[in-house]
Amino acid sequence: MAEKTNTPTKKYTLKDKIKAMGPGLLVVGSFIGPGTVTSSTRAGAAYGYQLLWCVVFSVIAVIIMQGMAARLGIVTQNGLAENLVTEFKNRPALRTFMVALVSAAIILGGVAYMSGDLTGTAIGISALTGVPSRIIAPIWGVCILFLNAHQNAIKWLEKLLTVCVSVMAVVFCVTMFVVKPNWGEVLQGVIPTVPGGAIMTCVALIGTTVVPYNLFIHATSSRQTWKDPEQIPLAEFDVRCSMVIGGFITGAVMITAGTVMRGMEVNSAIDMAAQLEPLLGNLSVPFLAVGLICAGISSAVITPLGVSYVLAGLFGWKLDRSDKRYFFTNIAIVLCGIVGTATGFNPLTIIMAAQAVNGVFLPVSVFVLLYLASRSSVMGKHKNKPYQVILGTAVFVISLIIGVSSVVSLF
Repeated sequence: MAEKTNTPTKKYTLKDKIKAMGPGLLVVGSFIGPGTVTSSTRAGAAYGYQLLWCVVFSVIAVIIMQGMAARLGIVTQNGLAENLVTEFKNRPALRTFMVALVSAAIILGGVAYMSGDLTGTAIGISALTGVPSRIIAPIWGVCILFLNAHQNAIKWLEKLLTVCVSVMAVVFCVTMFVVKPNWGEVLQGVIPTVPGGAIMTCVALIGTTVVPYNLFIHATSSRQTWKDPEQIPLAEFDVRCSMVIGGFITGAVMITAGTVMRGMEVNSAIDMAAQLEPLLGNLSVPFLAVGLICAGISSAVITPLGVSYVLAGLFGWKLDRSDKRYFFTNIAIVLCGIVGTATGFNPLTIIMAAQAVNGVFLPVSVFVLLYLASRSSVMGKHKNKPYQVILGTAVFVISLIIGVSSVVSLF
């Protein structure tokens, strides 16, 4: 464990903190995708502002858990997966069980998310071309396979798509104020309530924000960005600021949908674009289509890499394409996503199911991170403080209850 025992004392200016932002924004860029737009739109259309508390909970949860992940990466200079394997090295049976459990959660969640990413992009292309999304999605999956084989193309696309998704986020936020929601009713939505039949929507909203493999990615990204525990305040600022921005975007989509689409059935990109008409008029459909395409591409590129990164940490693979196991895991996740999109199910149903699957497996990743970040043998003086343990345990319990409820609701 690469740890420095001194307590962080260096003072950073606001300018220093803003300049240091990075890993948190990467996480936001990952979860602001087709799933976020779809889940939030459907929630607003079906339940108005009643499920806004899910967004608030999700923001609090990601601030707590992503903050732990960042601190773990900085203090130990190892990723979450590597720390998991190291912590249980003297207990092989328990280590095998935990590795198998985390691997299953990450793989299944990644495959579901991949299907949603490909489908979200396909919905956008379908709205522009008229070609059915079930045909476009597999074709687009093949394009993602090509992008994953050309890392330079991926880096170039990520920069371009960050701008595109940012534009979409600004428009949703501006639209939220243009449609003039009832702010008193909006505030009531912060009070936790679960309307009849809404449990899967709750899980989807949480699953689209608190993504299991993002915890692993954040730990690794943070240790690559910061090398000294004195830099933990920079990571904390990055997490808080980035996650609040992501939550505000998600809430804006739901509030706008709850204002202009309440009672409407959302079955296509055309339906979803209705919430943008107050601001964009006839341009709402092509704008949302382009936004979904951009968000879908960004998430679809990151998802297989994220799963491969986690498995590489668990099984000791090299973190580059020279290791065939790492490379072919990328390929396998995309191929499974392609199969998922070719099933013929309603495209929006696939996206919602993908978020729900992530919500079901979320408790596993939360438990692993909470356990490791609370261990003196792992974190030394930088282990979780009592209030962090309490907050993390609350996130775990709530995510577990919601995940179990969603499974029960299927039957």
